[in-house]
Amino acid sequence: MSTATVTSKGQITIPAAIRSDLHIGPGDRVEFVRVGDGRYEVVAATRDVTELRGIVHAGKPVSVEEMNRAIRKRASGQ
Repeated sequence: MSTATVTSKGQITIPAAIRSDLHIGPGDRVEFVRVGDGRYEVVAATRDVTELRGIVHAGKPVSVEEMNRAIRKRASGQ
């Protein structure tokens, strides 16, 4: 287990082994994700936009009118 000390400014240095494992370096961002009471995960937020290609699968184009109809239908509870 790796540890870090919080400075008076609220900063920590992420140990080198963890930075390597997360593939993060200077200027990269990390997210703190709450996973329970008093528990957080540190997640690298450094994905290149090109890695996101293909995660959204578009269907047929929908008109604004069709979207409005679907919203009205859902709001009315049908």
